Amino acid sequence: MAGTAGTAGRAAKAMRAGHQASAGELLELVRSGRATTRGALQQATGLSRATVGQRLDRLFRAGWLREGAGGPVDSPQGGRPSITLEFDDEHAVVLAADLDTRHGRAAVVSLSGEIQAEHHGSLRIEDGPDAVLGELGRWFAELLEKAGQRADAVCGIGIAVPGPVDTDTGKVVQPPIMPGWDGYDIRGRLGRAFAEHAGIKSAGGATGAGVTRSGVRIPVLVDNDANLMAYGEQRTGYPDCSAFALVKVSTGIGAGMVVGGSIYRGVDGGAGDIGHIRVGADALCRCGSYGCLAAVASGGAVARRLAESGVPATSGSDVRDLLTAGHPEAMALAREAGRQVGDVLATVVTLLNPGVLMIAGDLAGTPFLTGVRELLYQRALPRSTAHLDVVTSRLGERAGLVGAGALVVEYLYAPERVEERLAALGV
Repeated sequence: MAGTAGTAGRAAKAMRAGHQASAGELLELVRSGRATTRGALQQATGLSRATVGQRLDRLFRAGWLREGAGGPVDSPQGGRPSITLEFDDEHAVVLAADLDTRHGRAAVVSLSGEIQAEHHGSLRIEDGPDAVLGELGRWFAELLEKAGQRADAVCGIGIAVPGPVDTDTGKVVQPPIMPGWDGYDIRGRLGRAFAEHAGIKSAGGATGAGVTRSGVRIPVLVDNDANLMAYGEQRTGYPDCSAFALVKVSTGIGAGMVVGGSIYRGVDGGAGDIGHIRVGADALCRCGSYGCLAAVASGGAVARRLAESGVPATSGSDVRDLLTAGHPEAMALAREAGRQVGDVLATVVTLLNPGVLMIAGDLAGTPFLTGVRELLYQRALPRSTAHLDVVTSRLGERAGLVGAGALVVEYLYAPERVEERLAALGV
């Protein structure tokens, strides 16, 4: 786990500087695999055996650690094998959702990223946040029952949305394809909807759902869909890639970047909004400007061109269906759109120098990918592409769910937050 390993490295550096490792930092060392026995934790932290034992006892009482099989013998003189320590990924679950313009997907996800129950259905962003989030709350309650989980097993909620997000507030900021969502309290509304349908206590609060689990607030984390797709894909398929970029081309176009194991968002969540880079065309974009990349090369733009020629299509998902059926005009337009996107990505690749560039979304098939490669390798500096893999999604439509679940887990089990949560639990 790249994000976990990065945090563990920082924790180890602090310990070497004389910092006394907390219970949260011990848990981080176990989760990252850097130290999985009591002896290894003593060696990594410099803490005494008694202090390590006290900190571990708090984690055991919270239900976050468990003992595994016997590990290697710590002492060169031999003796009994040491007992290994494991993060108990069965003590709670996460709820995750991924919204597109016309559809939504929701799931119950284990702390290790396994999807335990999933639902996909029609959910139109343009119907507004109150209706959409209310329906999501109902889906979540039904999915918990389907997964055989109790509502009080939920430790957090993650949601991916197709617009720029201020992650400090959890609100979308001037989203071009999300009318009525600008500045809306997504966290509060989704928390209330889930509490209502799941029949559990709800309380106010700025940092999360307001749902309480054993007296501890359950957070709702909101992020851009391309960011969470990139996070899910990088963590599961490319954990050693230090610079990873994903471009989602559906009704709109957006990019997510994972650098050094963490999502790169920019100063206020606006990083990766490549759909609104000007490409010199005169097409009107949904953002109100002319000549945006999304206005000429997104799934929505391809659908409009198909409709103008008499082919029924209104969205990126319609284009995807036509591509799957081998429709010749759709395939030609998808390749042309890929070339336009590839021209922009030549600059992105030169700037970021990623090891992996992943193409995802409704248009992410062979015609579009071929077009991307044609212009990307023609326009980008050879050095920028010498070690670049241009690939398509491994997780498919589940990427956003996996990323949303991982985001919640990393948030909740970060060392500083572990200490807060242990104190709230009284252990």
